[in-house]
Amino acid sequence: MGVTGIDSVPADPRKARPAPVSLGEAFWVWLRIAALSFGGPAGQIAVMHRILVEEKRWIGEQRFLHALNYCMLLPGPEAQQLATYIGWLMHRTRGGLVAGGLFILPGAVAIMGLSWIYALYGRVGLVAGLFFGLKCAVLAVVLQAVIRIGGRSLRNLPMRALAATAFVLIFFLHVPFPAIVLGAGVIGYIGGKAGLAAFRAGGGHGAGGGAIVDDADSLLGEQLPDHARPSVHHAVGQAAVWLVLWLAPVATLVLVLGPDNVFSQIATFFSRMAVVTFGGAYAVLAYVAQQAVENHHWLAPREMLDGLGMAETTPGPLIMVLQFVGFMGAFRDPGALSPLLAGTLGGLLATWVTFVPCFLWIFLGAPFIERLRGNVALAGALSAITAAVVGVVLNLAIWFAVHTIFRSVHLFVAGPLRFDMPDLASLDPAALAISVAAVIAMIRFKVGIFPTLGAASAAGIALFLAGGAA
Repeated sequence: MGVTGIDSVPADPRKARPAPVSLGEAFWVWLRIAALSFGGPAGQIAVMHRILVEEKRWIGEQRFLHALNYCMLLPGPEAQQLATYIGWLMHRTRGGLVAGGLFILPGAVAIMGLSWIYALYGRVGLVAGLFFGLKCAVLAVVLQAVIRIGGRSLRNLPMRALAATAFVLIFFLHVPFPAIVLGAGVIGYIGGKAGLAAFRAGGGHGAGGGAIVDDADSLLGEQLPDHARPSVHHAVGQAAVWLVLWLAPVATLVLVLGPDNVFSQIATFFSRMAVVTFGGAYAVLAYVAQQAVENHHWLAPREMLDGLGMAETTPGPLIMVLQFVGFMGAFRDPGALSPLLAGTLGGLLATWVTFVPCFLWIFLGAPFIERLRGNVALAGALSAITAAVVGVVLNLAIWFAVHTIFRSVHLFVAGPLRFDMPDLASLDPAALAISVAAVIAMIRFKVGIFPTLGAASAAGIALFLAGGAA
């Protein structure tokens, strides 16, 4: 099926648009993108930009950035939603399902396999050593994300003030993450609408630094495709279908098993998370760590780090770590099921209620967003949210550092202040050494994520074989 709504070919043959692409042909391109989608949202978006904008010229630079800006304003993984958006633009709903579904599939398979290994053999020396090294290196990955996002988004004093305020609110006062993002978005929207220079667009992960392709020279062109014209009938139909797919399983589990059952809790928790977790994968993990670890007790802080290490080294969205969280929660509370079967179902349930809403946001909202290209108020909201996310991710980096380097941590409470206080006597010298080495390698010497994680894992294995780690 070809692309609809494409203008005629321009007269200049040097700028001739690519030929229309069928959904079958696009399938293999999306599969290639899925296989290369390592390194978090920044790397994944850069891969999409290189292949879709520079290499294939399916979509122009400005349209790509407009779609990215919308996806960054949504809760959930922006890279997967961007793939869904562009797939929908090209081949309607089927194209969005193919692009977004393929983006999820490799990571879902990989994380499920690693979850089985972790549950069965996680305490065996070699496996435990590997995950010990991985979680020590994760601190460097998150710190690099703070520097990378902050370097692009904290361009002026108001943006830096938003980041600092967000950090204080979430780290010292335990203000809920959704409230922080909502407040930042409102401030940015008002600032953008007022035309304040500090809130002009330009933040986010960026799309990469490759060749600029004008929208007019791309396959999609500048015009609005016929299927991208919003209508009430379309909106009602899409909302009905995706809300049923998302919420019917949740309601069934709660009604049949009761609200206290682990599967009901997984379904309701990750459904709430799908609505409120704005700001990218690392910000999502800050919220999950706060809730799944401290409130639900589905897994320990160090296990959360192990899960992030898995997600960092497999293709697909980093948010796929939530499948591991769901797996471990059900594995430890299987009821009448075997632990592995319960874990598998828990992981799949977490994945379902996390990603089905992503398709809802795109298929419902994208037709309206296509008509808002260049809206300065939305751009201002994006800039403010991105700045606030820097503070939230810094909170995550400190949380990871405390729970990686120290074996004992307690909650310090003094009036409204509430934060994790490490027991200095419980310092783990091995974890500190591997973490510092990973930070120096990635931030000072610009070593890539895979060599750093590989070296840290090897160090962890060597340490366990030598009997030097707890």
